[in-house]
Amino acid sequence: RSLFGRKAAFSALSILVALLIVGQAVTVYFVYQQSGQINKLTKTSQTLQLQALQKKMPSNAKPVNKMRMAMVNMPLAMRDLPLSPSSDRMPVNIMGPVSNKTEDQVKHLLLQADPQKMFPELKDNLMDNLKRLKKSMTDADWKSFESWMHKWLLFELAKNPQKNEKKVIPAEKGIA
Repeated sequence: RSLFGRKAAFSALSILVALLIVGQAVTVYFVYQQSGQINKLTKTSQTLQLQALQKKMPSNAKPVNKMRMAMVNMPLAMRDLPLSPSSDRMPVNIMGPVSNKTEDQVKHLLLQADPQKMFPELKDNLMDNLKRLKKSMTDADWKSFESWMHKWLLFELAKNPQKNEKKVIPAEKGIA
């Protein structure tokens, strides 16, 4: 009798373990099938977020060729920027950028992140403005700005390559 009871308990335990393993396999199968739908939902939510951001943009903003915009605009250090938004206007996050110019868009984004951000008035010539900026910045910020100016200059030089005109150098008379 005890041998029969042991066999029955062993077979019942084996069936229970087999059912648990099959249950885990079925669960993994269904989760794997749902991953495709999860990816589709993620893409859909990203698309909806992008559309919501586009609706927040001002209606008069027209899409501009990005390359043309980069070619026309000078760096912000060379532009006149007001100190801060006037307090009689609406808040920056509701109002939107003043125009579709690059500096207005960047200024709007920076003010959204930190409404207390101040922009220096740069009304002198380029060299005086750069000297004033250097005095107002930390050494690390100035080095970063210099690095950016170097990259911007390389971009401008690559954008407008100089013609490779070979200059004629007169030969000196050699001693024979």
